[in-house]
Amino acid sequence: MSDELALVMVFISAFAAIFGLFYLRNKENMSLIEKGLNPREYTQRPAPYRSLKWGLLLMGAGLGLFLGYVLSEQVMHLDDDNPVMYFSMLAICGGLGLFLSYKIEKKETIDNKPEN
Repeated sequence: MSDELALVMVFISAFAAIFGLFYLRNKENMSLIEKGLNPREYTQRPAPYRSLKWGLLLMGAGLGLFLGYVLSEQVMHLDDDNPVMYFSMLAICGGLGLFLSYKIEKKETIDNKPEN
């Protein structure tokens, strides 16, 4: 009985998520039209630093997992896996990667700003 209930809940959740995405996209487009903007131009803006952000985030996450492993196995000599150490190092290093991405983007936009 619980497996069938879980399957039904998965389908209901998936439908609700997809419906919510389309509903919110439609609502956003309608608000842009009310402001006199073209929704197609608004959604196709380039994101030049997206690859940098994702790359640094994933590198930081990988480094965090590695450091969590090293701390757990080599430094603290824990016999059982400590998930708190893995998640904390993952969050810290991933956050550092995002912060580094922000600093690089900020430096590039200041350097590329036209002078008056």
